[in-house]
Amino acid sequence: MGRLFGTDGVRGVANIELTPELAYRLARAATLYFGEGSEEKPVIMIGRDTRISGPMFEAALIAGITSAGGRAIVCGVIPTPAIAYLVRIHKANAGIVISASHNPYQDNGIKFFGGDGYKLPDQVEDEIENIVRMIECGDQLDRASGSGIGDVEYHQDYVNEYINYVISTCSVRLDGLKVVVDCSNGAAFVVMPTVLKRLGAETIVLSNKPNGININDNCGSTHLENLQKAVLEHKADIGIANDGDADRCLCVDEKGNVIDGDHILVMCGKEMMDKGTLKNNTIVTTVMANIGFHQALKSFGARAEVTKVGDRYVLENMRANGHVIGGEQSGHVIFSDYSTTGDGPITALQVLSAVARSGKKSSELNEMMISYPQLLVNVVVDTKDGWDDNANIRAAIEAAEKELGESGRVLVRPSGTEPLIRVMAEGPDQAQLETICQKIADVVVAEQGGKIRG
Repeated sequence: MGRLFGTDGVRGVANIELTPELAYRLARAATLYFGEGSEEKPVIMIGRDTRISGPMFEAALIAGITSAGGRAIVCGVIPTPAIAYLVRIHKANAGIVISASHNPYQDNGIKFFGGDGYKLPDQVEDEIENIVRMIECGDQLDRASGSGIGDVEYHQDYVNEYINYVISTCSVRLDGLKVVVDCSNGAAFVVMPTVLKRLGAETIVLSNKPNGININDNCGSTHLENLQKAVLEHKADIGIANDGDADRCLCVDEKGNVIDGDHILVMCGKEMMDKGTLKNNTIVTTVMANIGFHQALKSFGARAEVTKVGDRYVLENMRANGHVIGGEQSGHVIFSDYSTTGDGPITALQVLSAVARSGKKSSELNEMMISYPQLLVNVVVDTKDGWDDNANIRAAIEAAEKELGESGRVLVRPSGTEPLIRVMAEGPDQAQLETICQKIADVVVAEQGGKIRG
């Protein structure tokens, strides 16, 4: 039986792979874990995005928490990073978010935060999963009764505390800025317009009418076309897009060009360096960061710390080394002075603050980094075993690296969840990248079996 927890909680097609029964067991198991050894009822906060399956899972989580003698604090529709913030402020034992982030509405997920506001380490997830397995096997675990049964509090007003906090992280007014915001019909459909308007921005709002099935549907940070069009039509200074649970943020400059996570890190990192708040003059990124990112950092005297792909690895590095900003191309950006996880609204305000303080157009800040063409080829392989020790694959990679020289780079890595080996190349010449990736992919097929995914 595979591990329940993936890279970001437990996910699946709602009511098919991820069922209310499983949600109940997860909540009951988490409550037993966090309440162990305590005489008081463990307090678990619940938040969700706007998916049609959200209330169903919310009810199942409440049942699981209260059956184990816990207190469920139900916050309703609210961004993922808001739960990470609120569990700390209200000293809850843990938080649970019902969301599948940027996935389509058919999917859903359950992810946990500890009382410190950070996502749970693997060891804690494993312990909760072990309790789930015991429940599934019918083990007689503690079951509350009488006055020991848990209770429920509804606090949809808590979103206002989060809104106030997000506003407090922005040190400038946004008067005079015209901003288009795409709320992805998701969890920030109230938060983001409210924050922007209270800070004085002239705000045009897109995709803020969730109906349960339109979350991330051709909108938000994974579909920027409507935002780009609206920015140009309204002659806005900048566009902001969150994903469904608002832990990500991508932007569009006034010319309609995308400002991805790499560019956001450069823009905000440069402003932090100018203010003297960029600790260690370091920005944390992953191996997927564009080569232009590294060149931009060198241009203003900053350095990059590079981790494996995944925001959890970025955060681990930041916490271990005291760095204050890090993230990924996808727009999952962490400002550790303000948040314990990726926070789309806070990221948006840091970008807007950089634009407002600079007195420059958003395109001028965007152009601080020049993105090199990047090509990714996925090879579906019969086996990933031994690929990294294969002499022929290594020789193909080395030949490509020699051909690109210092003007580009090659990255070949296995997928952590699929039978894939990913071949990525960056450089100034798209045709050259296509040739290089094809050569390496052909060798991978020859050595590991399989085929190139079309």
